[in-house]
Amino acid sequence: MLLRKAVPVLALTLAAVLPSPAAASAVPAAAARSSLAVVPAAAPTAVAATSDTSAVTTSGAVLADASAAVAAATSGASAAAATIAPSASTTDDGLRALASANPVIVVGGLSGFAAVYEPLAARLRADGYRVWIYELPKLGLGDITVSAGSLRNFVGQVRSSTGAAKVDLVAHSEGGLVSRYYIKNLGGGGIIGRYVSLGTPQYGTYVANLLAFLGLGSCAGIVACQQMTIGSSFLAALNAGDDTPGSVRWTTVRTWQDELVRPVDNAMLADGATNVLIQSKCPLRVVGHLALVVDGTTYSVIRQALRDHPINPSCLAL
Repeated sequence: MLLRKAVPVLALTLAAVLPSPAAASAVPAAAARSSLAVVPAAAPTAVAATSDTSAVTTSGAVLADASAAVAAATSGASAAAATIAPSASTTDDGLRALASANPVIVVGGLSGFAAVYEPLAARLRADGYRVWIYELPKLGLGDITVSAGSLRNFVGQVRSSTGAAKVDLVAHSEGGLVSRYYIKNLGGGGIIGRYVSLGTPQYGTYVANLLAFLGLGSCAGIVACQQMTIGSSFLAALNAGDDTPGSVRWTTVRTWQDELVRPVDNAMLADGATNVLIQSKCPLRVVGHLALVVDGTTYSVIRQALRDHPINPSCLAL
């Protein structure tokens, strides 16, 4: 996904916002290297980042609930989360989580550090959800099927920690493909209650194909990019048969200004999914690919999807 540009740009952006990995660490390095159990939402224990800027992992996945992630994130990320977190007046509208609500796992996308998704996690926490953030192994550069296997393990640990029978997924970009593969091929169909994807190239993106056109070979050798090219064998297999298997409630969200998923409608699913185009209700709303995780209108759709309410995007939401 614009891998020659998007990955370095995102890395530089995070480098400007985040302190050095050593400063960001909230626990001693020895503790960070130890094995990690899922941290329940009720226990706001910090989970630190390791020295190579990857978060503490189990099977390659970040294993920190969003409450803990606040302490591990930078002060800048925390400030951003506090700025956009909904106030009581915006959440007391019947869309807050029920006491019996499923835990929610925010599944990151390509090059998406866990801290990038903390603002979204903060909104969900403010709505009463128990939230975890799953950072893709190798930041999503590797095989999507391997990332899906790690997600399966992660979901199992969240369920063990919470006692929940089912878990809901809110997935950004590549994370939506990882989640779909897990649901369709790795036994997630009976475990996932709701699936909400944000700007996921369900049927591929010409941005990935463009790298070959520019003489950079097949996605510069990056496996996940190769798998997200239009017409790839991975997508052909994933999209064979039913797009929306199992009893999962499927919702996709897309935006006309998505610079990384082209054509934009490739972010849709068939077979009964609820497909939401932000600009169909809010034509003046400008939302890019990365902005989907912090945009208020997008979040209004997520809230409605998680409560099984009719989808009616709030155009003025912050």
